[in-house]
Amino acid sequence: MATDFMTTALTPDLEKIRQEIEGYARGYGLDFFETIFEMVDYDQINSLAAYGGFPVRYPHWRFGMDYDQLSKGYTWGLQKIYEMVINTDPAYAYLMKSNNTVDQKTVMAHVYGHVDFFKNNYWFSKTNRKQLDAMANHAVRIRGYMDRYGHDVVETFIDRCLALEGLVDPFLPFQNQKKREPEASAEEEIPQARDPGRLKIQRQYMDAFINPPEFLAEQKRKMEEATKKSKRVPAEPMKDVLAFLLEFAPLEQWEHEVLSIIRDESYYFAPQWQTKIMNEGWASYWHSKIMTQKALRDSEVIDFADHHAGTMAVQPGKVNPYKVGIELFRDIEDRWDRGKFGKDYDQCDDMVLKAKWDKKIGLGRKKIFEVRKVCNDITFIDEYLTEEFVERFKLFTYAFNRRTNQYEISDRDFKKVKEKMLFQLANRGQPFIYVMDGNYQNKGELLLWHKHQGLDLDARWSKETMRCLAEVWRRPVNVETEVDNQKKLLTYQNGEFSERFV
Repeated sequence: MATDFMTTALTPDLEKIRQEIEGYARGYGLDFFETIFEMVDYDQINSLAAYGGFPVRYPHWRFGMDYDQLSKGYTWGLQKIYEMVINTDPAYAYLMKSNNTVDQKTVMAHVYGHVDFFKNNYWFSKTNRKQLDAMANHAVRIRGYMDRYGHDVVETFIDRCLALEGLVDPFLPFQNQKKREPEASAEEEIPQARDPGRLKIQRQYMDAFINPPEFLAEQKRKMEEATKKSKRVPAEPMKDVLAFLLEFAPLEQWEHEVLSIIRDESYYFAPQWQTKIMNEGWASYWHSKIMTQKALRDSEVIDFADHHAGTMAVQPGKVNPYKVGIELFRDIEDRWDRGKFGKDYDQCDDMVLKAKWDKKIGLGRKKIFEVRKVCNDITFIDEYLTEEFVERFKLFTYAFNRRTNQYEISDRDFKKVKEKMLFQLANRGQPFIYVMDGNYQNKGELLLWHKHQGLDLDARWSKETMRCLAEVWRRPVNVETEVDNQKKLLTYQNGEFSERFV
């Protein structure tokens, strides 16, 4: 895998184009961090893509595997990366040296859309804007551990952590952290009249003989120990499994640091998968707007249309985030320009009147900026996807017909289509897993709960994940799930996997 990231600055001609595109973007009201463009060749951009857009990451075979896949895809003409931009302040974007001028214009406009989204979207507001430095620091620390404890030992532990990197709570950064209640003093904790363990008496004068202070103190101590033993940790189901492991797993210091690094990077990337449709749709909306209304020359129209159409291409049974995102933003803008929302519009039964509906209120541009600010993909689809939109773009439910060897429409029902899209977007389509007990059956075993939402756990992935969990927890791991409306307990212990209905 290539690791030489010597980049070059823009040529004078490209710098002039960049200033032109930046001016158009600001003229439309986009607000972005300073954006630094650098030129790279195809090998360098594949390396950057394998590293998640960062020039420096910790050493691991996964990055090499991703690079090899990207490199072969480029060599065989299966894919081409036109641009790459990372969420930092200032933002860094990389341009392919081999792109023609119209592609460079399009990419610059697209990048400014992305950086505006990074800066202003609520779901990116908790991310580290200096992540470039953080990634470099992570790489230095992990390389130091590899030098000290051995490359294979550290890489094997990273393998386990990466298998668990999705077990975080992407909404955690936006929650108010619960404060622990201050412990009551001994006098406040148990009033004299309500001491635990106090024996009932018939006569008040007998109390000193039946409930002496030494007896009450001993009873209180026993009850406090029993309470501590019976108290479950965590007190409530905990979705951030990695945070629980960091606090309670018997990790060595370097293992704790490595797991903390994996968790930190997982939270950094979380908003990107939470807003994939919106982010790509917003950037595509603006590169299309800037290019078609401002930046394109007559000689560049055909090339732009060809490449833009290729990006927006849709395959049956698959959701193209670029296409869905850009069209939904356009639909919102059109509806709010024409006043096609609210009680009067929703209650109108005249389809001809609804089709011609136009109150000319002109709120579309303001509305899409508002949506860009507050939504993620789930709220974007849930709030603004309409039945008319689904019909127009044929966003139906598809299934593969083995008889005809083709994808065919299996369901046109709007509610089912919307439900399926939201289901795929929720938690990246991965199962919802919660920590229930770190001392299951008082044996120090880990108990997790799979919140069943109509989709069973994949047996192969479950076993591998539980194996990695057990190796980090160093004790057996149990997962409570559901199969055919029956509770089932999965257990990984001593290298063996078992399951039973409970």
